Amino acid sequence: MIFKQLIWLVVLVGLSYSDESTDETDITEAEPTEEVSPPEAPETLPQESPNVIVGCQNWMAGIPGSPGHNGIPGQTGRDGRDGAKGENGEAGIPGPKGDEGEPGNPGVDGNEGLAGLPGNKGEKGDSGYYYRSVFSVGLTTRNPVPNIPIKFSKIFYNDQKHYNEETGKFSCPYAGVYFFSYHITVYTKDVKVGLYKNNKVIIFTYDQFQNNDVDQAGGSVAIHLDEGDEVWLQVYGDNTFNGIYADNNNDSMFTGFLLYPDLH
Repeated sequence: MIFKQLIWLVVLVGLSYSDESTDETDITEAEPTEEVSPPEAPETLPQESPNVIVGCQNWMAGIPGSPGHNGIPGQTGRDGRDGAKGENGEAGIPGPKGDEGEPGNPGVDGNEGLAGLPGNKGEKGDSGYYYRSVFSVGLTTRNPVPNIPIKFSKIFYNDQKHYNEETGKFSCPYAGVYFFSYHITVYTKDVKVGLYKNNKVIIFTYDQFQNNDVDQAGGSVAIHLDEGDEVWLQVYGDNTFNGIYADNNNDSMFTGFLLYPDLH
């Protein structure tokens, strides 16, 4: 009787071990097929003691079965989902300046704009007194030599020294309009005198002498001169027309001055 109970106990223990192996196989097959990294071999856990069927009080417990083998590692699990976007990092240091590009093509001309507002008042210009040129001279000798400039050596005014008493000529210092005049005392002979500009006569004056009488002759003109032009008086003809006269009571005069300069 006891021998039969032992045989049944062994059979029950074997059936129990077979059920546990089947359960482990089912669990392994039921796991998902996600690809995961091969796991490390787990430590072998101590197996619980098999349940002992209590029979008769005089029955002896069966011998514990051997621990089962480690299962086959599962397949590699799939990659996980992307994580949440992280915060922006700090701005980097600016890079070096790039090379200068080629100039672009000129654009199309735009429409003409409106007239601008008047500008500010300009600075005050040079005074008109800066352009000064005046002379007034008289004759000190009688009967000057014909066909050469008459030398007026009696100076009434010539502060700018634009009239040369050595040559009898006025030299233009500034381009502009000038006014010239002359007043001549006529005595002993007829007078024919001309106002010259650069060897070209501008005006003539003729006066016929009356016997035993003193006569007067004169002329005036406004002309434009360029800088460096020369102007003078000169007896025109031979000695029969040089009756220009001067003494303590009678003067023969030559005067010129700048009306206004050419301003550019």
